[in-house]
Amino acid sequence: MMVKIRLKRMGAKKAPFYRIVVADARAPRDGRFIEEVGFYNPCREPNELKIDKEAVEKWLLKGAQPTDTVRALIKKSGIEVN
Repeated sequence: MMVKIRLKRMGAKKAPFYRIVVADARAPRDGRFIEEVGFYNPCREPNELKIDKEAVEKWLLKGAQPTDTVRALIKKSGIEVN
């Protein structure tokens, strides 16, 4: 099973916020997920970003692949991504 760390879109029309989730790559974007590891709100000033470092590191060690956007957010929060 290929596991990805990706964004799940939530919120109202034209006012999105995102949850950072670990999900099976075959699951739909806003569908089933394994674990929620953080959130990102680009509508706030400054942008809100909260990530559970221990959970993300655990999933990265298990082989989960972050999407490009999530990889940038993880680096921004100070977690080392290979």
